[in-house]
Parts: sequence; structure tokens; C-alpha cells
Amino acid sequence: MNNFVSLWAIMEFTMNVNGLLMNLSTPQVMGILNVTPDSFYAGSRRQTEQGIVERINQMVADGAAIIDVGGCSTRPGAPLASEEEERERLRFALDIISRERSDIPVSVDTFRPDIARMAVEEYGVAIINDVGSLEQQDMFRMVARLRVPYILMSQEPTMRKMLLSFSEKVQRLRDFGARDIILDPGFGFGKTLEQNYEVMAELEKLQVMELPLLVGVSRKSMIFKKFGCTPDEALNGTTALNTIALMKGAHILRVHDVREAVECVKIVDSLKLIV
Repeated sequence: MNNFVSLWAIMEFTMNVNGLLMNLSTPQVMGILNVTPDSFYAGSRRQTEQGIVERINQMVADGAAIIDVGGCSTRPGAPLASEEEERERLRFALDIISRERSDIPVSVDTFRPDIARMAVEEYGVAIINDVGSLEQQDMFRMVARLRVPYILMSQEPTMRKMLLSFSEKVQRLRDFGARDIILDPGFGFGKTLEQNYEVMAELEKLQVMELPLLVGVSRKSMIFKKFGCTPDEALNGTTALNTIALMKGAHILRVHDVREAVECVKIVDSLKLIV
């Protein structure tokens, strides 16, 4: 366990967020706001102005450094929202956030290049969180042109395939001129229950890429299917996996429950000081 803390302490990064450097030497927490009717965890859904304001204010008060906004559910089996539906949902939410909390960096969770462009150019969104572009080459070109941090998610089922895929895609992104690339191993995407845990067991191997690492396991099926419970009952498992991810090198935790994740960061940070 101490070896993981030592490795994590070595890999320190910053990223340019709207012209300011965000220091990732202490991991940051990204809070989830879904402006969709069908995301898998109801606790993250908000579709009214009051609900959005209350959600973002609570997440910021609990310690979120970034708010991640999604307008199109990627829940397995969910119907895919049209691009216009996603655009309208995001504009509604981003209007409110830019008015109420312009002090907090915003990430947009999308796989559509034109949605990414709209979010950055019209609302000053700081980060694009790509959940798996259908036309990834176009997204690579777009984020390079927009010059914003980009979260590259993998749907590969094994660490070996993931490393090979990340190596090739990171090179393509750099060839286009992209900066501030963050890697997301994509827990819950393209992986069986067992493969999710195998990737978590080897998570520290991603440090060979020398890029910041985002982990999003919050209330996912790798937890609630393992215990035969519901997403509402998956907070304890989420906290356990978030702590393991931090010990293995995570720089950003993407979560529904911000306060609990911030506590995980503080505990691991305290262990770091002892090593």
C-alpha cells in the first residue's frame, strides 16, 4: 500500500483551466450534474432551475473543484438523445451555472464535437469530458482547436489493450495540437464486471503514460451488481473504490457524492505526508 502512495506522490500535474493552472498534486473532486431524465442515478438528475442551483451550490460547498454537466445519458440501454435535445438541455443548465456560479470550472460530458464547440465558445466551458466519440477524429480536431483540457475515456476491456489504445490516441491528439490530456480508464464502459476489477487492480500501470488520471466509479454497476443492490445503496462501495483509486494514482475523482469523495482525498493525502 505504501508503494502506491509513493508512486502517487511522484506524479504531479497541473492543467490550464480557463487561463488558470489547477494544481493536481492534491487530487481534485469533480461533481456530477445530469440534466437528463434518465441517468442511472436519480440523485444526480436536475431539470429545474431551482434544482440545478441547489445541486451546484451543495457540491461546491462540499468541496467540488469542477462541475461536470451531462445532457445525454450514457446509461446502458438508455435511448440516445438527439443532438438538439442535448444542446437544449446543456444550454438551459449552462445559462444557470454561468449566472449563479461563474467561479467554478465547468466540464461538459459529451461525445459530440459540435456540442463541445458550443459549450466552450458560447459558455466558456473549461473542460471537455468525452464519453466515447462516435467520430473521435473529429472530436480530437475540435478540442485541439478549442485549446481546452480533454478527458479521453477508454472502452478497452483490459489494461494491456487500454495502454496500447491510449498510446495511439494520445499521439494523435498531440499531432493535432491538443494540450492537457487527462486519461479515464472508463469503468463501466465496454467491460464485464470482472474486467472492471481487473483494471482497478492494475490502475497504477497507467502512470507510464505520464498524464493525469480521472477515475469515475461512482455508484456504477460494478458496485451494485456485485452486491445485488441498487445505485442508491452503492455509496459505501464507491467510497472504498475511490480510496483505492487514489492510492493507485488518481488525480481527479468524478462523483455523485462530493463530501464523501473529498474526505477520501483528505485521508489519502494524510497518508502521503507520513510516507
